[in-house]
Amino acid sequence: MIIKPRTRGFICTTAHPEGCAKQVQEQIDYIQTQPKWHGPKRALILGASTGYGLSARIALAFGAGASTIGVFRPGSATEKRTASAGWYNSAAFESKAAEAGLKSLSVTGDAFTDETKDRVIEAILEELGQVDLVVYSVAAPRRVDPDTGETYNSVLKPIGAPYTNKTVNFHSGEVSDITLEPAEGDDIAQTVAVMGGTDWQRWMTRLQEAGVLAEGAVTISYSYIGSSITQAIYREGTIGQAKDDLEDTALQLQQQLSPLGGRAYVTVSKALVTQSSSAIPVVPLYVSALYKVMKEKGLHENTIQQSQRLFEKLYQETGTPIDEKGRIRIDDWELRDDVQQEVARIWSEVDTTNIESMTDLEGYRKEFFQLFGFETSGVDYERDTNPQVDIPTAR
Repeated sequence: MIIKPRTRGFICTTAHPEGCAKQVQEQIDYIQTQPKWHGPKRALILGASTGYGLSARIALAFGAGASTIGVFRPGSATEKRTASAGWYNSAAFESKAAEAGLKSLSVTGDAFTDETKDRVIEAILEELGQVDLVVYSVAAPRRVDPDTGETYNSVLKPIGAPYTNKTVNFHSGEVSDITLEPAEGDDIAQTVAVMGGTDWQRWMTRLQEAGVLAEGAVTISYSYIGSSITQAIYREGTIGQAKDDLEDTALQLQQQLSPLGGRAYVTVSKALVTQSSSAIPVVPLYVSALYKVMKEKGLHENTIQQSQRLFEKLYQETGTPIDEKGRIRIDDWELRDDVQQEVARIWSEVDTTNIESMTDLEGYRKEFFQLFGFETSGVDYERDTNPQVDIPTAR
């Protein structure tokens, strides 16, 4: 079939296998140009098919030579639709890992369920014995509690009062004001139950009890702080409450893993174009302005560059540098005073008439479609393409 992007709001409902494969190759190519670093040799990546999880898996395999197990939701093609971008990304990764002689295995399923956890533990025992690193990069709008069967739903809301600020329809370039009503009822608790540290804790406990965590095992998860522009909707909103819980969980896991000599960290990343961030009002406009400034200053990083810098920090011989709350910071360039001052200036002046010149909205759009394998150089999007792609190592 001829595969074209079809969008519904901040979601693209189609994906292109060749575009996804080429972008995976570009990430591999970048890692292979970087200095080798001493890292883990057996890694489990939860949420391995897109974003930071995918980049982490690529960096670990092709930068440190690690054997990897990637866990992600199934999303193969059907007669009526393409596979998910995550499926195509993972298929490409598995193919390239096999060519490079790297051991890799994919486990598909809902990471929140105990059934998936059991299958992953079985795979570790059969294929790797133990793991030295667990990367938790699971992102989903809802979660079913495996103990009670209750379904929790996350919301993107401010806390305490309505919040009004600028936002952009990144497809049309229209800048407008948006007002978001504050959280009510159990909105905060529901969001924390989905996006906080509960499932990360459950994974680590199950892995530890099964004896598949090696001596000195490390685990990481991802957070974000951001600038004053996004604080009300992000760090001071319902998502921020979940991230606080995630960071508290890291401190608890640090103690839990101490008998193994293990460590647990949350890493604070920079703002990037992701499926999740595209759904948050205000954020696409902020990211467009941020990209403009950081690219002009030579400071911009994408996910694979952030992952490379993260693992260099995590495994440096002099010890992992952390902030006063025990977090690894790779958002330092985003939050530089000169960067934020220029972003604030743009924010005060940007509107529909000047957004294309004042921000990198075009770069934002391009990266959004690249998440799904489109707008990638070297791919013939007019060519008939088979959407059926297998992952031989998937369980």
